[in-house]
Amino acid sequence: MTPGDYGLRLHDAGLHYGKQIALQGINLWVNNGERLAIIGPSGAGKTSLLRLLATQVQPSSGELELLGQKPWALSARQRKTLRSQLGLIQQTPPLPPRQRVVTAVLAGRLGQWSLAKSLCSLLYPLDTDGAADALVRLDLSDKLFQRCDELSGGQLQRVGIARVLYQQARLILADEPVSAMDPVLAGHTLSVLNQEAESRGITLLASLHAVDLALAHFPRIIGVRDGQIMFDLPASAVDQARLDALYANEQLSNPVPASAPAAPTAVHIPRC
Repeated sequence: MTPGDYGLRLHDAGLHYGKQIALQGINLWVNNGERLAIIGPSGAGKTSLLRLLATQVQPSSGELELLGQKPWALSARQRKTLRSQLGLIQQTPPLPPRQRVVTAVLAGRLGQWSLAKSLCSLLYPLDTDGAADALVRLDLSDKLFQRCDELSGGQLQRVGIARVLYQQARLILADEPVSAMDPVLAGHTLSVLNQEAESRGITLLASLHAVDLALAHFPRIIGVRDGQIMFDLPASAVDQARLDALYANEQLSNPVPASAPAAPTAVHIPRC
């Protein structure tokens, strides 16, 4: 397999915060276009793994490759260019409270635009239609000119997702992207993300607390516990015994059905 065939690779990667071990012995190979969910108990290392992949922290050991490049062997400018191709969706999007939604969505391409164009867009939105197209997919078209501090938590999460849709990233990393949404809205939003990844042939990784959503929407599941990968399997192969072992001593907040339900094809989206 050539470097252009995979979206990311971790080889024996570890991450330490002082004496605390966050990740150890992580080996992961993800092809371009694959869609994965990362599950595991609280404190398992899911967020640390995504921060490592996003180049927010440097591995304490081992090797990381993203989109055919080794980010920590690049210059600061080259690493910045690489980061502009990564779409990061955070559980609490870092959106300025007084910023209008249209500006927040257009900020998805600031890393790709010149300084002059970026400053101009912050003062006067340059692509209102593009922002509206991203928002309509998430049922937020009526929020285009509202301020971010007028939105609910679930709406803010969807604005953060709309920004990544507008960005046209080559690799999407999502950390608990639907945690503030009800199950129906969360399912619809994950469907939109999966449709984006599938239609453009890009890689999507999402950490999810809701096991049922992970199994319903992602074909490949990574189970993480105590900073290590416990299993890496097709969703159809993740049985109750594996989940019981993964979540030992921690009660599942979302009971897993015997067979994961298919993602709904049509839903009524509540405005929350």
